Amino acid sequence: MATAQNKIALVTGGSRGLGRDMALNIAKKGIDLIITFLKNEDGANKTAQEIKDLGQEAYVFQLDTRDVKSFDGFLQNVCSTLKEKHGSDKIDFLVNNAGIGIYKPFTETTEEDFDQLMDTNFKGVYFLTQKTLPFLNDEGRIINVSSGLARFSLPGSSAYGPMKAAIDSFSRYLAKELAPRKIRANVVAPGAIATNFGGGENRDNKKKREVVAANTALGRVGEPEDIGGVVAFLCTEEARWINGQRIEATGGMML
Repeated sequence: MATAQNKIALVTGGSRGLGRDMALNIAKKGIDLIITFLKNEDGANKTAQEIKDLGQEAYVFQLDTRDVKSFDGFLQNVCSTLKEKHGSDKIDFLVNNAGIGIYKPFTETTEEDFDQLMDTNFKGVYFLTQKTLPFLNDEGRIINVSSGLARFSLPGSSAYGPMKAAIDSFSRYLAKELAPRKIRANVVAPGAIATNFGGGENRDNKKKREVVAANTALGRVGEPEDIGGVVAFLCTEEARWINGQRIEATGGMML
């Protein structure tokens, strides 16, 4: 059983890709983890075992971040488990990582596409954060995952990019409004990362990979291992004076 003194982070979408790497790097800081999955329970359990192998506790829960009405029940289950096994029903860090990507030209993007992106990438983040606040310790941290596409534009992301820009703006509001509780809110904005996100576009599309590499100062597409440590740093005492900021981790893309 973990001790009550251990800090704990909730990472949404921790079964694979960026979320998995974030969770593992946070665990390396001596922090216990709650990770969520939508469908990939096996991947989530594998991540949890890797966290335990690092000497930290890990708890796995299913969560559909599109379903706002499910958040109260989800948080009740999380807090009951934490109270029983962790000694407290509070968390210290919320990492809003879960998201989806739909790559389509503006003229072909449907209302259904738009709503799926909105519900997952902005509405879900907004209301999960709101409902988690009573269970977030004072002086805690909120880390929202945005995208380089909120700053620069590439064809096919006319809905996705603006919603990530909304995450950037939302995070500044959080930093301002939650300041009385000394809760910090920041953004990590990855560039093109080689995962299965969005159908594996950045991993498998050779032409796009060449375009990304040619327009990135460091000359390559990013990997999950380029991002997780940045998120983990924001969970440390050394990052205590960073608040309301957008940290872009793109290798210098579209400078």
